[in-house]
Amino acid sequence: MATTTGEAVRDRVAFSAGEVTGALGDSVTVLPIVVALGATTAVSLPHVLVLFGAFQVVWGLAYGLPLSVEPMKALAGLAIAGALTAGELAAAGLLAGVALLALGAVGALDRVATVAGRPVIRGVQFAVALLLLETGLSLGLASLPLAGVGVGVALAVSLTGRRRTSALAVLAVGVGLAVAEAGVPSPTLPALAPFESGAPTFTPAAVEGTVAQLAMTVGNAAVATALLCSDLFDSDVSPDDLSLSMGAMTLASVPLGGIPMCHGSGGLAGKYAFGARTGGANVVLGVLYVAIALLAGGGLVMAFPTALLGVLLVVVAWQLGRAAAQSDDLFLTAAVGVAGLLVDVGVAFAGGALAYRYLRSRRSRSDSHIGLHSGTVRVRHRVRSLLQSDPFLPRRHLGSRMTETWADLFERADESSVDVETVRETLRERRDD
Repeated sequence: MATTTGEAVRDRVAFSAGEVTGALGDSVTVLPIVVALGATTAVSLPHVLVLFGAFQVVWGLAYGLPLSVEPMKALAGLAIAGALTAGELAAAGLLAGVALLALGAVGALDRVATVAGRPVIRGVQFAVALLLLETGLSLGLASLPLAGVGVGVALAVSLTGRRRTSALAVLAVGVGLAVAEAGVPSPTLPALAPFESGAPTFTPAAVEGTVAQLAMTVGNAAVATALLCSDLFDSDVSPDDLSLSMGAMTLASVPLGGIPMCHGSGGLAGKYAFGARTGGANVVLGVLYVAIALLAGGGLVMAFPTALLGVLLVVVAWQLGRAAAQSDDLFLTAAVGVAGLLVDVGVAFAGGALAYRYLRSRRSRSDSHIGLHSGTVRVRHRVRSLLQSDPFLPRRHLGSRMTETWADLFERADESSVDVETVRETLRERRDD
């Protein structure tokens, strides 16, 4: 893991205008989801924000990079949609934390992605997007005029070329209306108590959600983020390092009332696009999260307009759906997504993984057959050349018996892998006979 000490701190933790604006690049991903969690579940928004702020600072200083700290979207989406209770979300977070620590420690991170396959991982993203879309549409029906205002705001921001900030704009309108109704709450620092939102509940749904989340985390939060660290910042951060930090972060956060957290390539790219170049952006954003937590009391969350919350979820679902569309097998991705909506995300993931392995095995056999056919054609050409060049082969007129010999050998070459030396030896033996 990268560290920053001594003179390196000045270079890797700066506080320029770019770091301040860059901090927004991560908040556009985090705030809409955590506000939706606070409004629709028993999760305590102030606790979640304090812990997000703390780990923004921790990883900004530890890596010296504007590393993203985001919710685990599959688990958060399932909780928002009602597929997981707060207790099951906490249990899934603990399971995911232990798994990430173990995978990072033994260097086995890539194997999880290999088992599932990218189309299946994209399918899980699509399933979460569909669940959020379904929930968002039902919430938007609470007030169609207000939902229309939210949609108008999102479209207006998108038309300016800042599509990523559309959800943040809708969130700002909702917060403004909530403040107008409930007033500005008195600043209060939440007390960090064990499992503030309820004790963890280990159920099959929690296990299934964990497995689906790990597939997404390996690809997006570990492998892709490590590549971005190298491409954007010329920094050597391994996927296993990121796995260890995500595991430790989640295991520390969940018992204190937080939610499962991860790094994310989208948040890192967003920070870079907004101007962040060092861990200073994380420090700025961490302070901002804690400041918001002081004002994010229950009254303000409860006053957030339900219809705008629905629009917020639709926008987040759209963004997740766009990411899921970047699949090299859209049919399998769509099948996993629809199955996750209609049946269960865990079942859809398992079935998708089996289907992926089966389809890949079929393609492999097909490729092998094509390769064998090409090799057979090459053998035929080589045998013909041998008939002209090999001194051991008869150059006289070939009678019917020898003609049948060549036909027999070519037929055998169609059915099995035959190399030139085998053909040469067989012809010699038949000549001697």
